Amino acid sequence: MPTTDATTAAATAATAVRTGRLEAPGATLHYEVRGRGPLLVMMPGGSADAGIYDTLAAGLADRWTVVAFDPRGYSRSTLHGPAGEQLPGAHSEDVARLIELLSPDGAPAAVFGSSSSAIVALELLSRRPGLVGRVVAHEPPLVELLPDPAAGRAVFAAVRESFLRDGVEAAMAAMAAGLAPEGGAGGGRHEVATGADEESRAATGPVEDGGATAPPEESGGGSEAAAKGKAGAGAGAGAEVDAVAVAEAATVRRMMANLPVFLEHVLCSFSGHAPDLDALRAAAPKLVVGVGRDSRALLPAVAAERLAQRVGSATAEFPGGHVGLTEDPVAFGARLREVLLG
Repeated sequence: MPTTDATTAAATAATAVRTGRLEAPGATLHYEVRGRGPLLVMMPGGSADAGIYDTLAAGLADRWTVVAFDPRGYSRSTLHGPAGEQLPGAHSEDVARLIELLSPDGAPAAVFGSSSSAIVALELLSRRPGLVGRVVAHEPPLVELLPDPAAGRAVFAAVRESFLRDGVEAAMAAMAAGLAPEGGAGGGRHEVATGADEESRAATGPVEDGGATAPPEESGGGSEAAAKGKAGAGAGAGAEVDAVAVAEAATVRRMMANLPVFLEHVLCSFSGHAPDLDALRAAAPKLVVGVGRDSRALLPAVAAERLAQRVGSATAEFPGGHVGLTEDPVAFGARLREVLLG
């Protein structure tokens, strides 16, 4: 029977973070890998990067090889030229390249996306259905599927214009006002549109880059587990808490720094994307559309449920609201596990 030390070592190995870099047309992508088994790609939404999934990925690494990455132009995934308008199709091809690089034996991968990255997940399923076995798209804010698409487009266009004219804070206020009931400034609506709450609730720190366009190597990194390990070897519990807090703060700063790219180059082009409904209808057995238990009346959930109706896919309720994955990552991860295995 395994000893406690052996069990602990095995668990640590399963959640250790390996990092790598992948060259793609126009960008170099940073990615992080945990665990062993079938490939599960987790795509960050809003202005978040791979760090948003540290807790979720660690919890799922016992069953899957879990890959998270920084979208092109965010954090450690650098563009080769000036930032321009980002399109779901280009981002979906980045995910396809990661799957082709990292999937064991070329087996189809499972894919999870939330908010804007759910739109990328849908585009991947439309374009490259053979690469995926299951796609979970949590609340894609597709305004073209709303009862009044023009009104949805106008809200997001106004947010972008506010950013260009007056900066990030003004754009946040415009988002809140545009999506709250009767024009009120509901904080939940702000979270829905931008994914900004994902940054403020990020649970773990970054993992330093280490690798090239190849399967990644082990890295000591700055993950939650690594931070705790280093702190424990030093000044005890107090230092451990301090190290984790520093890592969390670094993650928040890194993802908040992505907001200008998101607001100017992602928000409108992603939310205004028209998905290929015929292709999604053909691939519907592979698709599960996720909806937050607490956000069913909000724009992304309304669009998500209309998408499921249009293409005939399954739906699944998840804990929390639009940013449920950061509100309670343990409960959200448990539900995601059920959906992936269902």
